[in-house]
Amino acid sequence: MNIAVYPGTFDPLTNGHFDLIERASRLFDKVVVAISASPGKGPALDLDTRIALSRAVLVDLDNVEVVGFSGLMTEFMKQQQARVLLRGLRAVSDFEYELQLANMNRAQMPELETVFLTPEVENSYISSTLVREIAKLGGDVSKHVHPRVAAALKSLYNT
Repeated sequence: MNIAVYPGTFDPLTNGHFDLIERASRLFDKVVVAISASPGKGPALDLDTRIALSRAVLVDLDNVEVVGFSGLMTEFMKQQQARVLLRGLRAVSDFEYELQLANMNRAQMPELETVFLTPEVENSYISSTLVREIAKLGGDVSKHVHPRVAAALKSLYNT
């Protein structure tokens, strides 16, 4: 089985993430959306909420599984019996960091391949950070996230 893992904090899952996951689901037999606990980043939404929201948004994609994880990505990849790591590139500025990560992961797990997908143009400027900032300031994020995510952010920030 050709399994791809798409890791991230997904704080929150955006339409850009959904776009990449949906397209990856057509390329791979199975896509594992690996939601990192990321305590060092201090996510706004707790891990259980991020998992629940992502599962709700991705429910119609039959070959997509959402799981939480912590620890080394390469160890998680081995647990999932996956050799493809999926990453998104929004802009050229993402590439240097992503290349460094890809090479480090390959040094730890030589059979690992990193595949980069770019978002549709209408999603190329969306980031979880910007969505959180807009929501925190009471702005409308409904164009950038699923309605359930928008409602969760509205509730989180009491806006």
